[in-house]
Amino acid sequence: MVGQTRSKLRGAASEPSHFLRSTQSRRRRRATGSGERELEKEPKEEVKRPELPLRTRRGNLTRGARKYSPQRIRNLKTQNCVPVEMVRRTDLLNDRFPFLSSLLEQLSDKAQLLQRRQVSGKGAFGIAAFVAILHWVHLITLFENDRHFSHLSALEREMTFRTEMGLYYSYFKTIVEAPSFLQGLWMIMNDRLTEYPLVINTVKRFHLYPEVILAFCYRTFVGIMNLFGLETKTCWNVTRIEPLNEVQSCEGLGDPACFYVGVIFILNGIMMGLFFMYGAYLSGTQLGGIITVLCYFFNHGEATRVMWTPPLRESFSYPFLVLQMYILTVILRTTNNSRRHFIALCLSNVAFMLPWQFAQFILFTQIASLFPMYVVGYIEPNKFQKIIHANMVIILKRNKIQRFGVSELHFWVIQGSAWFFGTIILKFLTSKILGVSDHIRLSDLIAARILRYTDFDTLIYTCAPEFDFMETATPVRYSKTLLLPIVVVITYVIFKKAFRDILCVLCANTYLRKQLLEHGEIIFHTLQLFAFTPLAILIMRLKLFLTPHMCVMASLICSRRLFGWIFCRVRFMPVILSLVTVMSIQGYANLHNQWSIIGEFNNLPQEELIQWIKYNTRPDAVFAGAMPTMASVKLSTLHPIVNHPHYEDADLRARTKIVYSAYSRKSAKEVRDKLVELHVNYYILEEAWCVVRTKPGCSMLEIWDVEDPSNSANPPLCSVLLKDARPYFTTVFQNSMYRVLKVN
Repeated sequence: MVGQTRSKLRGAASEPSHFLRSTQSRRRRRATGSGERELEKEPKEEVKRPELPLRTRRGNLTRGARKYSPQRIRNLKTQNCVPVEMVRRTDLLNDRFPFLSSLLEQLSDKAQLLQRRQVSGKGAFGIAAFVAILHWVHLITLFENDRHFSHLSALEREMTFRTEMGLYYSYFKTIVEAPSFLQGLWMIMNDRLTEYPLVINTVKRFHLYPEVILAFCYRTFVGIMNLFGLETKTCWNVTRIEPLNEVQSCEGLGDPACFYVGVIFILNGIMMGLFFMYGAYLSGTQLGGIITVLCYFFNHGEATRVMWTPPLRESFSYPFLVLQMYILTVILRTTNNSRRHFIALCLSNVAFMLPWQFAQFILFTQIASLFPMYVVGYIEPNKFQKIIHANMVIILKRNKIQRFGVSELHFWVIQGSAWFFGTIILKFLTSKILGVSDHIRLSDLIAARILRYTDFDTLIYTCAPEFDFMETATPVRYSKTLLLPIVVVITYVIFKKAFRDILCVLCANTYLRKQLLEHGEIIFHTLQLFAFTPLAILIMRLKLFLTPHMCVMASLICSRRLFGWIFCRVRFMPVILSLVTVMSIQGYANLHNQWSIIGEFNNLPQEELIQWIKYNTRPDAVFAGAMPTMASVKLSTLHPIVNHPHYEDADLRARTKIVYSAYSRKSAKEVRDKLVELHVNYYILEEAWCVVRTKPGCSMLEIWDVEDPSNSANPPLCSVLLKDARPYFTTVFQNSMYRVLKVN
């Protein structure tokens, strides 16, 4: 139920500082609905924020096009960061700086205590809970500052979910607004709006299990609250500047959009607590867990994009990968594993794979890392087999192979070949048995990256910034926070240790083979790092796996198993504190850059388009157009569409290719005939797509010249349609960005 409405001033002293905005904000709220307005005190004078001359790029992770009005950016004051002097206190320090001397002594004592503590007890769980809450607050702060989400109308909130985000959210909205949960579930499992006139099971196709669970939880929560007469949301009237009209905005868990993104941020806040436990367990000390958390925060823009794109599949899936790798680390380190460890591993695998269509490839890299460990002797054969079964990727019965007259090298080659081909065959069989739909052609994508192979589909992928190569500035940003140098040093030490271990294995020393089992989890994480690195270099989006894993690896700087020989020669705590101090200089600047991003979502052209479609077309009118726009049309108007942003499906790629032919050099009649075959009534033409060129060779016209060279001499069809769409199309709506063409 909606609570009693009241006026709200964002600059009030009771609000958190990160929600402060100018008193001249373009949006002002006043109470709406029935009931008397509550009395409030005069707001205190707002805190003025300095301005930052340059806006951060947020780790160069694309969030979809959006317009901000106005843009207000907080400034970052340079602060004199004095590194801690890593020497013993002198008489001069005691005499002149007694406070600093006392502070350094307390910090050293606390760090020593954390370094000695193992990962157990209430203290570790208390720290994990604290960092989880801290990350949750950090995420909602960035999200609110970026979009002014609390002051947006329901339509504006839907428009912020661009591209496939809007597609995923639309199914959550369908279940929530249905007469009952089961009826809503039936509607999305027999969907005819997404790929008209086809009827598809969107739950299976788009991995909508999180949306189904969240919709059930939302309906249950609202039902219980209404049963007891408790408030679930509060609504306001938001006054917008001309020519925008006044809109209603609601806050609270009773609002579907707020509930949806709120649960995502809670899940990713818990993930940070897992990272602390993960790093602490791997390094053997709580200080190692804190190092992991600090590295993640200091490189936050390179590690995640959940604060900009909450509904993406990785936002639901990745926290369970962290849990899965933590459990796998426990299994590798523990000598006698109980059945509950493997059950937990299996459940975390399921939770990781269900929401995300790319999860199986990450699990494949895990098996690729575990197999060399099995061959060399870092993992017991029985344990390796159980992990394979739990991952549901390889189900091979390990038969004893007699090595009469066969060398160790030949044995490795035979097992490696059996593992590789067995993986391919069993992946195919598993996909058929479990009904896993995976039509994305990764071979073409890799060929496009390495061999410069190009066709229409690969160019659509590789021209997107998130699928481009990793930027050269990314390693520089890693280096400024010392993340890359620390990981390089740790990897070098591990590599030296592994090289000596392999030499011992070749000597066939049984005792030394047993010693290998003590370092299995460290070798596994190093091999995972080697697997994530080339993936992140080839596809920038995949650095979302590399950066967090580097943060976990950084915790090993506190490991006595690796650096115990150094701890005997130098004082450990001064070295760690000096590293943290140097890391925090750039890390603090990175955090301030993120906090300084102040925006307000506004997309008037798209709002006009959606309102026109709602009130000027029949509910069964079929639309086609650019993939990001189609997601918004389907979400906000509930009109049927023929293409959408989930480009991994083969049939959808063929449909999209037909729809995008409006930006080619084909004839208008040929394009019209193809659209009629898809039952399209209206085509949304975007003028920007006629001329936009993200990089050389990536305009729609250049992509079509590669795909359709036979028509390269013809004029662009887009230009022809913009001048005069007749006789095959009729222009029925246009504004500064969109033009709606009726298919004749």
